[in-house]
Amino acid sequence: MDYHILLTGATGLLGRYLLRDLLLADVDVAVLVRPSRRQSAEERVEALMGTWDQQVGRGLRRPIVLSGNICEQNLGMDDSSTTWVKEHCDTILHNAASLTFLGTDVEGEPWESNVRGTQNVLDLCEQCEIQDVHQVSTAYVCGLRQDRILESELEVGQEVSNDYERSKIEAENLVRSADFLSPPTVYRPSIIVGDSQTGFTTTFHGFYAMLRIAQTLVSSVELDETGFRNAGARLTLDGTESKNFVPVDWVSAVIAHIVTSPEHHGLTYHLTSNRPVTVHLVKDVLEESNNFHGTEFYGSGVELDNPSDLEQLFYDHIRVYNAYWRDDPKFDRVNTLNAAPHLPCPKIDREMLLQLARTAIDMNFRWKDRPVVQPSELHS
Repeated sequence: MDYHILLTGATGLLGRYLLRDLLLADVDVAVLVRPSRRQSAEERVEALMGTWDQQVGRGLRRPIVLSGNICEQNLGMDDSSTTWVKEHCDTILHNAASLTFLGTDVEGEPWESNVRGTQNVLDLCEQCEIQDVHQVSTAYVCGLRQDRILESELEVGQEVSNDYERSKIEAENLVRSADFLSPPTVYRPSIIVGDSQTGFTTTFHGFYAMLRIAQTLVSSVELDETGFRNAGARLTLDGTESKNFVPVDWVSAVIAHIVTSPEHHGLTYHLTSNRPVTVHLVKDVLEESNNFHGTEFYGSGVELDNPSDLEQLFYDHIRVYNAYWRDDPKFDRVNTLNAAPHLPCPKIDREMLLQLARTAIDMNFRWKDRPVVQPSELHS
C-alpha cells in the first residue's frame, strides 16, 4: 500500500506550494483543512487547486481532503477520518502556524496554533502510530542573537523579541521531546516572500506590511514638481542592516526534496539565503514602487526629535514590526547545502524585489482563490 503524507497548513502561502510540489513529484498527499464560513474544506482545496491548474497549465492530481482544525483535540476530525489517517498515513508535514507577533493572552494566538496545535498534532501521531514528523519552524527561534546560528542549536539562553518566536521555540521543543517519534526533521525558513519567477503571493506580512504602510501614508502627500511625492521621513536605521528574504518557491522546493529523500531525514535545516537584502535596498524599492522619495536614514536606534505627523503615523503603524528591522545574524546552512546542492537559493536583487512589490500592489494586497462553480449552480 502507498502511504500518504498528511500536510497541515495547505491553504497558506508555503502550504499551497508544498502541496503543488509534492503532487508534481507524484507523492500521495492528504491535507487537513479547516472549513470557512462559506466553504467546506473540500471546496477550499478545490478552489486552491483550480488556481494551480491555471498557473501550471494542466490539471493536477488532487489530494485527499480531511476536514479539521489543528487547534482542536484529534485535530477536529471525526472517527472515520482518524481511522483513515491511521491506515493510510505514515508521515506528517506540519506546516500550519500563526504569524501573530504579539499575543494579548496565552490562551490565544500565537500560542493556540503554534504550541497547542503542535501538541495536538503529536497526540494524533501517537494515536495513529506515525513516527515520521516534519516540522516547519522558523530561523528566528534564534531570537536576538547576533553570532553565527548553527542548525543544531535551539535554546542557548537567547532573548527573543516577540511571542511568535517564543511560541515557535516551544513548538520545536515539543516535537524534539516526543520520544515515540523517529528523530524529527525541522525546517527553519527565514522571511518568506513571493514567488521568485512570478512575484505571486497570497499573504502580505513582513516586507509586504511595510510596503502597504508606505503606500497608505504617502498617498496623502501631494506630488511635487518632479511628479513624485516627497515623504521627507527619517528612518531610525543606518541602512546597512540586512534582512534574510527567501522566495516561497525555493523554500517549498527544498522541503519537498528533503521530505521525499529519507536519507536526509532527522536533521534541522536553515532555509535561508547567504545573500541577504540590505534595508537600504528595501527603502529604495519602497520608494520606487510607490513613486515617492525623501526618506533618509537617521541612525540605528536614534530617537527622533520633533517627529513630523507623517513620521509619527509611520512609527505608530510599524510598532508591532519594530523587531523585524533588526540586523539579521548569519545562519549556518551546512545541512541544507549537503541535502540540496542542486537547489541554490535565488538571489533577491533589486529587480526581483521590485517585481514582488509591484505584484502585491497590483493585487491590492489581497488574494482569494476563485470558488469552484458546481454544475448545478450554472443553471440556478
